[in-house]
Amino acid sequence: MTNKLKYFVGNWKMFGDFSSYKIIHKINRYIYKLKGSKNSKIVLCVPSTLIHLFRKKLKPKAICIGAQNCYHQEGYGPFTGAVSSGMLKKMGAEYIILGHSENRSEGETAQLIKKKIISALNQKLNIIFCIGETYKDKERGRTFSVIRTQIKSSLEKKFNKNKIILAYEPVWSIGTNKIPNIKDLQTVIKFIKNDFKKTFKTKKFPRVLYGGSVNKKNVKSLSFVNEIDGFLIGGASQSAKKFIDIMKNYYK
Repeated sequence: MTNKLKYFVGNWKMFGDFSSYKIIHKINRYIYKLKGSKNSKIVLCVPSTLIHLFRKKLKPKAICIGAQNCYHQEGYGPFTGAVSSGMLKKMGAEYIILGHSENRSEGETAQLIKKKIISALNQKLNIIFCIGETYKDKERGRTFSVIRTQIKSSLEKKFNKNKIILAYEPVWSIGTNKIPNIKDLQTVIKFIKNDFKKTFKTKKFPRVLYGGSVNKKNVKSLSFVNEIDGFLIGGASQSAKKFIDIMKNYYK
């Protein structure tokens, strides 16, 4: 159920400019020198305005650059302000975050997310698909049913599951410095993996990341949940020191 490869994915959100390359450079340099880096996959998902620059300047390339969202239509078209998955791919993106709760809260539906996933898969992008319940859902005991619905509503059996990574981000944990009880988290991650494998009849369990207030202080306790295949890191990924400290504490 556990994969040896651990993912550390940074979600920069609406942050950064050209001068922010120094953050990427520091992280890239650390990863390049890190012992055991072969067992870690580092991805930084930055604003689309920075993808090409960062991808081009990274030498040697020890980390991957990803995007945070895309328009559901492929190619070009009369969609003012939109950026397609194909455009992101050409800029150098290798990964993309889709279904984030911040976008769901702005009206993004499961069907729209599915269209985006199809578009991204057609461009051979690796997808980080976000799922997770609200605090109200949690209090009402609806965590499993919400997660199951989110997965079934946006994924299909025909999708290439090798290109899809699930990211469990309880909405009530994002940016609040609150994380789930470790035993509860283990139970949820096991449910996601078992239910996914059963639903889509896959030979392997899916890769599942945890996201929500991950920092250097709590990452060690989170590491004891063996079923977790890595982390989706928000605000802390905007600082090279904080991001590196998370990795250092994880491997202590």
